Formats: sequence, structure tokens, C-alpha cells
Amino acid sequence: MDRISATLINPQQAYQWWLSAWQTIKPLLIAGHRLHVEVRPEKRSDAQNDLMWSCLTDLSRALLWPIDGQMQRLSPEEWKHIMSAGLKKEQRVAQGVGGGFVILGQRTSKMSKAQMTELIDLIHAFGDERGVQWNRTSLGRDWPEEMTA
Repeated sequence: MDRISATLINPQQAYQWWLSAWQTIKPLLIAGHRLHVEVRPEKRSDAQNDLMWSCLTDLSRALLWPIDGQMQRLSPEEWKHIMSAGLKKEQRVAQGVGGGFVILGQRTSKMSKAQMTELIDLIHAFGDERGVQWNRTSLGRDWPEEMTA
């Protein structure tokens, strides 16, 4: 056994999963193996991640942003840093290794579904205030049911 994991949806399903998992875990513990158990909120979905990148691409195409005193076009990755730092309601700035500064945002791959929804809402609000024309994908119109429910 390398790893067992599950998405727990309701108490009945979770209880049944734990009973089943215990059948795998108990012999390992009896044999002296040490195990690590982690319970955490579900991370963002692939569909949310795709939606975020579509929105960041739209920002990248539509807006110029002041960089080193000049208005410049940013890559979607650079917009991700700015928007994720904005989500935290704080901007932490570190000195770069070769000089200059780096904005410290947060890793979107570690975000929960709720945090990712908040980030996407922030990106939409930011873009709407600046007149960004969103493509269908950035509005969630080309995504599976899980994104529109």
C-alpha cells in the first residue's frame, strides 16, 4: 500500500470509508508501521484551475500594468502573482536575489475550492472594473456542470 485517499461527502459515506480504511490500516499498525493521516478541505478542482488561467489570460491580453514606472503587458503567470497577493488583502514584497523586488502571493495549487472561488471572483471584479472583455471560457460557459452548479 502506497497511499489511500478519498473525498468524504456526507457522514454515512465517510463512516463506511473509515470502516473500510481501518481494515487496511490496522494490520500495518500491528506490524509496527507508522502511518500519517491528514484531513483537510478539498483542494481546488481542475475546472477551477482552468477557469482561473482563462481569466488571467484575458487580463494579460486586455490590460497594461505599471512595472518599473512603465505601463507594460504582463503574462498570465505574473497576473496570478498580483491577484493571489491581492486575495490575501496584503502585499508582501521581498528583495530579489539580483536586486529589485518580488511580490509574494500564495500558491493556487494549495487553495481550497472556496479560496479558489474567492480568487476567481476577485479576478472577475478587478477585470470588470477595468473593462476587460471576458471570453466564454473565462465566464464559465464552456465548463462541466460542477462549475455552473
